[in-house]
Amino acid sequence: MPLLLLRHVHAGDRDAYDGDDRRRPASDRGIREAQALVETYADFPITRILTSPYTRCVQSVEPLAAARGLSVEETDDLAEGTPLDLVHRVLARLRGEDTVLCSHGDVIGSVVQDWHFRGVDLGTDGPRWPKGSTWVAGGDPRVPTVRYLPPPA
Repeated sequence: MPLLLLRHVHAGDRDAYDGDDRRRPASDRGIREAQALVETYADFPITRILTSPYTRCVQSVEPLAAARGLSVEETDDLAEGTPLDLVHRVLARLRGEDTVLCSHGDVIGSVVQDWHFRGVDLGTDGPRWPKGSTWVAGGDPRVPTVRYLPPPA
């Protein structure tokens, strides 16, 4: 029963966006990536979708939610700047559920770097988390078995 940790899709340049960064939307490229995630995740059983409330994160999972007939659950526990210990509690709480969690580079990066530090085999891809990429994690949430899925083309 995997957890899929998705870094939000492409959303353009933070510095070029004029307004509250929490409302920065996915770019046209990002919308295409979000739509492609439906196919990327086709073989995964998914029963829940949790996301940061930031617009670009919500937009990253909306096509998947629509395709699966699921609701998008927004949670500040996945917002930018969430401390690693809180993210670990979220992962532990969701253990055994087939869930997509969409968050930001700092959050996904801290999880992946922590796995690397703990000796989790990240495969030949090593620790990385570009926009639109996914880490599929199963087993123990602290030292899981993981595999990397690149951003959809």
